[in-house]
Amino acid sequence: MSDPTTTQNGSGATDRSEGVNVSVERHENSPSIAVRAAYFLLIGWWASGIWLSVAWFLVVTIIGMPIGIKMINLVPKIVSLKERRIETTLTESASGDVTITESGSEQHSLVVRAVYFLLVGWWLSGVWMSLAWVASVTIVGLPVAVWMYDRLPYVVSLYKY
Repeated sequence: MSDPTTTQNGSGATDRSEGVNVSVERHENSPSIAVRAAYFLLIGWWASGIWLSVAWFLVVTIIGMPIGIKMINLVPKIVSLKERRIETTLTESASGDVTITESGSEQHSLVVRAVYFLLVGWWLSGVWMSLAWVASVTIVGLPVAVWMYDRLPYVVSLYKY
């Protein structure tokens, strides 16, 4: 691993030599699976029922729709403290400039998502949430419920969590 060296040229400006190494470390923001499981058993299962009821009620009202959709997009975090996936991209230009970009998943256009929500998402999300919550209160259905909760934002509005 080479260290970059810095020199001053005659005009007082600083030049950097070649050989700059860049290291990017990603740390998982979600708590450990043990913490997430304990949270779910103590809080997540009942809090998610209340959260989902309020969110879906807001979704079917015109005024509350934006808040309800935002609440639904946060369901994986409310249920089990799961953080949204962030993708990191490292690119290097021909001149040696390094750019690090962090972004969420690529989303469908807002128009497509709105049309889907109006035709399918609002009613399918109600059925999906109900089935997921019922599955979450049973030991056997818990893995299915977690899978369903992770996909709920997509079911309601094609939002990739």
